[in-house]
Amino acid sequence: MNTKTWKYYWEDFPVGKVREFGAYIVTAEEIMDFAGKFDPQPFHLSEEAGKASLFGGLCASGWHTCAMTMRMMCDEFLLDTASLGSPGLENIRWIKPVRPGDTLHVRSVVLEARPMESKPHVGLVKVRWETLNQNNEEVAQMEGYGMYRRRPGGIKAE
Repeated sequence: MNTKTWKYYWEDFPVGKVREFGAYIVTAEEIMDFAGKFDPQPFHLSEEAGKASLFGGLCASGWHTCAMTMRMMCDEFLLDTASLGSPGLENIRWIKPVRPGDTLHVRSVVLEARPMESKPHVGLVKVRWETLNQNNEEVAQMEGYGMYRRRPGGIKAE
């Protein structure tokens, strides 16, 4: 049995809860480094190849955008939660290219929250994460579930 006290439990993610957070500055070097390791398509590897593509310039891999979003989630709250992981994402959309110099932030909206029938000490939370650039333009969107321990006694934090 886990005896650690967490800041956030399942009870702290009610339907409708909105969080806005993050200020992640994207660099060309990071875009090319991620692409070289994980998504070596030419338009992620150089400005020249990006200009010759439909994107019109160097842009981050959608997977890199997801990873940057995850980093902001961890920094803002996830590492302070009684998280038990995730059974996966249902939707991922890459809406607009992410460019060097963009500053990304996240808006999360809780869409659903319910206890697991098979494990009543665990709650499921379905969230939509919207990744936005410095102009508040949505660049990516993900929807999926997280699993969280329920708070002993079931009381929501203040």
